[in-house]
Amino acid sequence: MRQAAPVSVDVPLLSNQNVLMNIALIKQYHENMPMSKAEPIVLSALRKLDLERIAYKRNPDLNNEERFFAMLLRASMVQNALVIIDRPFKIIPHLQNIDYIFQALKNIEDFYLSCHIYDYEWMREKYEALSGEKRN
Repeated sequence: MRQAAPVSVDVPLLSNQNVLMNIALIKQYHENMPMSKAEPIVLSALRKLDLERIAYKRNPDLNNEERFFAMLLRASMVQNALVIIDRPFKIIPHLQNIDYIFQALKNIEDFYLSCHIYDYEWMREKYEALSGEKRN
């Protein structure tokens, strides 16, 4: 059974915990996994996005992209995750298009079952591929 796993400004990282703990808490809480087993999984996920350097940073010390990807990895740790990304350009406002996020999703695709991105209609142009293809 799929489990909803949101990535949203409305579901922030815990500011009193570092990125490693924010992500590992999902495995610890949902699967009763000890930290000694969760930590290598989290570090592996961070490595897939070339973000190992942020493992011990806290939310206030992250830039928008690091924060988004920490939230994405946290969501992807939910067992049978149906990742739901809510308005990604609200989290990373300077991005010109969605390709950067699609590449990250591809890099971690073994961590989640599926992903849906929700945004406003007026943001549609940011979801069009550079080649001019339309995405629905």
